Amino acid sequence: MELQHISEIERATQRGRGELLRLGIGLVFLVLVMLYAIMQGVGEGGMIVVAAAIIGGYMALNIGANDVANNVGPAVGSKALSMLWALVIAAVFEAAGALIAGGEVVSTISSGIVDPAALQDRQTFIWVMLAALLAGAMWLNIATAIGAPVSTTHSIVGAVLGAGVAAAGFEVVDWSSLSNIVASWVISPVLGGIFAAAFLYLIKRSITYQPDMAEAARRVVPWIVAAMAWTFSTYLLLKGLNKVWTVEFGPAVFYGLMLALAIFILVRRRLTRSDRLIANTKDGVNSLFTLPLVFAAALLSFAHGSNDVANAVGPLAAIVDAVRHGGDVAAVAEIPFWVMVVGGAGISLGLALYGPKLIRTVGSEITELDQMRAFCIAMAATITVIVASQLGLPVSSTHIAVGGVFGVGFLREYLKSNYARRVAEIKAHHPEADQAEIDAFLLRFDAASIEQKGEMLRDLKKRQKRKMDPAHFSKGERKRLRKVYRQELVKRSQIIRIAAAWVVTVPASALMAAMLFFMIRGMFVA
Repeated sequence: MELQHISEIERATQRGRGELLRLGIGLVFLVLVMLYAIMQGVGEGGMIVVAAAIIGGYMALNIGANDVANNVGPAVGSKALSMLWALVIAAVFEAAGALIAGGEVVSTISSGIVDPAALQDRQTFIWVMLAALLAGAMWLNIATAIGAPVSTTHSIVGAVLGAGVAAAGFEVVDWSSLSNIVASWVISPVLGGIFAAAFLYLIKRSITYQPDMAEAARRVVPWIVAAMAWTFSTYLLLKGLNKVWTVEFGPAVFYGLMLALAIFILVRRRLTRSDRLIANTKDGVNSLFTLPLVFAAALLSFAHGSNDVANAVGPLAAIVDAVRHGGDVAAVAEIPFWVMVVGGAGISLGLALYGPKLIRTVGSEITELDQMRAFCIAMAATITVIVASQLGLPVSSTHIAVGGVFGVGFLREYLKSNYARRVAEIKAHHPEADQAEIDAFLLRFDAASIEQKGEMLRDLKKRQKRKMDPAHFSKGERKRLRKVYRQELVKRSQIIRIAAAWVVTVPASALMAAMLFFMIRGMFVA
């Protein structure tokens, strides 16, 4: 065989070797989880606990691969963070959130979707939790493989629902809780999109649409960063540290306001210093949002680790509680520290091994992001959770973040297409002219970047005002101009794929959990 052919084969198999390496590291982690669980001295029913720990580790790996991308994806897509640093920051703060503020108890039946009174048989309860844990992890694995960010909580809820129905019938379901979950499919992304678009429009109007962007940035950015400090500190007190320090909404808002005031003074002084130069360009303004985005990624990861990790390892904690204490099924179960270690370590490792795929999806494959847009998405995520929590609305952090990305993209699309439509309407009043001139302009327009397209349209408007442009665009050609923005700013294929994954998350995980429950029960009964 020739050397050239050998080189081609090596290049073709290089990707496969990477996949095998990641798979091997994941399997080694699960073996270590098994040994770690055995070392805890689980006693009677130890085999069940060890099996549940392995499945819990598998679940944690998949949470890291899928769910964490929402916290750092926009920062990576905007190039505020490199992929490596995003992985490091997210892994450290996710694990810290799980271990420091992960809480001591968790609901044994996720989100109250199933009535615990209907599962008083301890053995059946353990089978339900095993099936739910494995089904939730498998669905997250599938979603990660197809590049769709989905909600971990919804995966667990659907899995508990399916296994519970398989064990005790449909009368075990709390339909009001299920309706809240269904409502969150719409509420979460819509609220996230609205808030993100509103923040971006505010920044555009107050900074980037101003003649002197640098001066506008010096005046407005301190207020924006202070608002971020206020919302993030309030969010952290309410959602990130609530398991170790309970703070009511009013005091949390007040403490956040005090921190925001200090941040405002610090940022304003820094920006008004004579040696602090800001380029009078969009890139110059964007650079001011880099550091806030780094803090946003870290704080969102910490809050996610303190909340969603506990929910994700809830079935494992419930199994450990049922095996150790026996008797009736408790409404809540203590989370042993070693269970949180499995969850935190698994999430960090899963993020490092498989997280980049979903990070790229959220950060760059839906719409083009810069630091300002990513900042607006982070702000939308925190404010939506705070507002929804106070109104009692069910929301998903995953859906909020992705909805924020779509909201930013659709706002940009609307602004661009609206501007193009105004230009086309001006052109419609001009007389017909040489078709070759029209075709030449369209060719240049199709080959231009987004920024160049904007410049061409602005130049076209100026030329038309001066009666200098002989070209006339037909209705079909004006439609082509508008359609270019719609195609380039938001990818419709991503909307369809992600929305479909959201809709089928609960039923898919429920169906898998029901099948797994019957398989597990069959193995033990036989």
